[in-house]
Amino acid sequence: MLIPKLYFDDSINSMFEGESKMKCDIYEKDNKYFVEMDLPGYTKEEIKIECDKGNIIVKANKESKEDDEERNYIRRERVYNEYSRSFYLGDIDEDMISAKFKDGTLTITVPKKQEIETKKHIEIN
Repeated sequence: MLIPKLYFDDSINSMFEGESKMKCDIYEKDNKYFVEMDLPGYTKEEIKIECDKGNIIVKANKESKEDDEERNYIRRERVYNEYSRSFYLGDIDEDMISAKFKDGTLTITVPKKQEIETKKHIEIN
């Protein structure tokens, strides 16, 4: 993002910032998916995780402080909004999903559903 910052002002840069608010990595290991998402500045109470038909939805909501009306801001860059990301992971075990939040990083562990063997051998007479 270095080039836009050199050639455009802050109002143009803010259009690109929404994309970077919830950076994450998703990887697969030991028959599980792991979603690691950086959410610095949030508390675990401000983060909600939902699962719907194989979709994991993460929402982070930081509300502005009530005493903001008493402040005379010279510059205000911190934005208080709700951000969300969703990821389709497929056939997952929704009842076994777990999450932890530590040092600004959210880690969601999503077990895959165990595939049931449907192949049947038929004996020939």
